[in-house]
Amino acid sequence: MPVSSVSTEPMTAPDTACVVTSIGEAVFEWDAATNAMHWVGATAALFREADADVLGDARAFARLIDPAGQARREAMILNSIMADEGAGVPYQVEYALASGEAEVWIEETGRWFAGADGRPARAHGMVRAVTARHAHEECLARLARCDSLTGGLNRSYLVEALNEMLEGAAKFRKPFGFLVVAVDHLARLNDAFGFEVADEVINELARRIRMRLRGGDILGRLSGNKLGLILRDCTMEDMKIAAERFLVTIRDQPVSTSSGAVVVTASIGGVVAPRHGRSAVDIISRAQEALDMAKRRRRGSFRCWLPNVERDARRRTNIRITDEIVTALNDRRIMLAFEPVADIVTRQPAFHECLVRMRGVGGEVRLANDVVPVAEKLGLIRLVDHRVLELVVAELAANPAIRLSLNISPDTTADPDWWGGLDGLLRAHPGVAERLIVEITETTAIQDIDDVRGFVTRLKNLGSRIAIDDFGAGYTSFRNLRRLGVDIVKIDGAFVQNIVSSADDRAFVQTLIDLARRLGLETVAEWVQDEAATALLKEWGCHYIQGHAIGLAALEAPWHEGAEAARLGCAG
Repeated sequence: MPVSSVSTEPMTAPDTACVVTSIGEAVFEWDAATNAMHWVGATAALFREADADVLGDARAFARLIDPAGQARREAMILNSIMADEGAGVPYQVEYALASGEAEVWIEETGRWFAGADGRPARAHGMVRAVTARHAHEECLARLARCDSLTGGLNRSYLVEALNEMLEGAAKFRKPFGFLVVAVDHLARLNDAFGFEVADEVINELARRIRMRLRGGDILGRLSGNKLGLILRDCTMEDMKIAAERFLVTIRDQPVSTSSGAVVVTASIGGVVAPRHGRSAVDIISRAQEALDMAKRRRRGSFRCWLPNVERDARRRTNIRITDEIVTALNDRRIMLAFEPVADIVTRQPAFHECLVRMRGVGGEVRLANDVVPVAEKLGLIRLVDHRVLELVVAELAANPAIRLSLNISPDTTADPDWWGGLDGLLRAHPGVAERLIVEITETTAIQDIDDVRGFVTRLKNLGSRIAIDDFGAGYTSFRNLRRLGVDIVKIDGAFVQNIVSSADDRAFVQTLIDLARRLGLETVAEWVQDEAATALLKEWGCHYIQGHAIGLAALEAPWHEGAEAARLGCAG
């Protein structure tokens, strides 16, 4: 193909004008001494309402630009902090035109040159319309800032808005409120109608709340079904009134969805800042805590966070005990105490229940009641259960004539690491599994019968036995006991300890023993206090007893040579 020739002659001024006009741009030169501007290009298309006189005068041209844009432009040229080293100073600025019904955005790129005094003496630049690009960038910025479902701020920008509100509150000494609004029973909505309908509900609630907000108030999406509201200039009383107004507007009318009308309620927790929150993290945390209190009291209600001396003291204790538990695990100061479970006829121990103990750095010993509840609440029970399993298996391996039981928490039943540890330990110590009894609480058993049945089956396949602890407190039916396939039922000591004096407790315990016997299950009565209670239990056919009547937990195991059992009081 022939190669076309390309002219190397320089373009003339008319040619330059044609080029910039054809691509919708314009170029200018500005002279500071005369304040005159000389233009070439598509000025008519860019500045439709401006005549030649306006465009020719820099001051008149500045009035075409919106004030914020003009301020940015002046900062880049007239008030620039840059110095001209001889080649001029480049700049780039975007601004909107102040006139016209449709918003027009202009990008100006140029270079200014300094005079003898170092101040801008002249400049030349190019301008072009970037309205579409600016709109696209604004859309992207809005998407980055806003939640796609509700249109409110997303969590990141909601936290940023909280921090800005905190700064303003500290400066002007004006309180503000922060509310967390959550749809009640969202899981039920998901199950009944699907996630799409639940999203429609959240979106509608956000719309209703937005309609009730004042100017300056801010709505955002904190997480899944939780909306965050920042209420400016808001006292505690103002916040209560606003919260009740939001609750009414949510529950007064069903929400219309693609699957029909849905009746919903919401709960609200709130906090007044900066009085009760000095950081965004504190404010959000305390509002969510108040929300939890509202839900526990009554769904569809409001609670305001207030300081609580007892709660704060309890939390400090939890933090201290948490640190002690972690340190004790690392220092191997988690120990076992052994409480006998005796045959009701011979009074000889059939097995011993292993109870967790924690020795402090000063030598003091903490009971299970001081350790387990905090460990469960703060997610440390997994680690404690792992350590107890190691200690129990080691004890069984070292003493082939004994049988031991251990308690595990509800979370541990589904912990693959615990199962892996158990399997490895039993393989390493043949003959231990048959002498191990694992106790789970009745409340664990009734949470998910099918899952617990799988746990029981798997454990029995390893050769171990399983017991239901605290039976009677959770109202598990004997039908469920048959489905689970457990071996031993331990009757809750709260019903056993008063059987001598309480006819109701006698009837209840006797019925449990009789039904367990009919199902072929062994029974253990906990918290047996004396001989009178023992006689009754023996008469009713109970197999084993545990409690004060035969001896409480001891740190030193009775099968250890020369052991002197250290009595610790009632087992935790």
